Amino acid sequence: MWRVARDSGSLDLNSSYSYLLLADHFSDTCRIALLGDDVVGFVTGYRLPADPSRYFLWQVAVDERARGRRLAGRLIDAVIDEQPEITSLVTTVTEDNAASRRVFRRWSEDRNASLTEVPGFEAQHFPDGHEAEPLLVIEGFRN
Repeated sequence: MWRVARDSGSLDLNSSYSYLLLADHFSDTCRIALLGDDVVGFVTGYRLPADPSRYFLWQVAVDERARGRRLAGRLIDAVIDEQPEITSLVTTVTEDNAASRRVFRRWSEDRNASLTEVPGFEAQHFPDGHEAEPLLVIEGFRN
């Protein structure tokens, strides 16, 4: 997962340890896609502790070798379809991350769900000059 995130060109790269922890501690809400023995895609996330019906999608990425097959959406489907108690998906995406925004827009359209954007983390919340991360909220995919 770390390699796919690193090579994505658009995701914040977390430590390799964080990907191991997410996959282990949140295995019910994280998925990987394999091509042979190689990880070529992943989704990481968790149900929000204060509201387990909300799924926070941390990252989704697809290796260049597997792009164009709607793999990101299928990985999200795999998590959501196996967790019937999840009724909304939330994630943060910078305004300039067109690829991720396209994935979430397409996924919400495929599910006949609504996608709204609300303030999330503002640039001043980040001590390292990171740009703002608005919150995308997808609801109505269980209807």
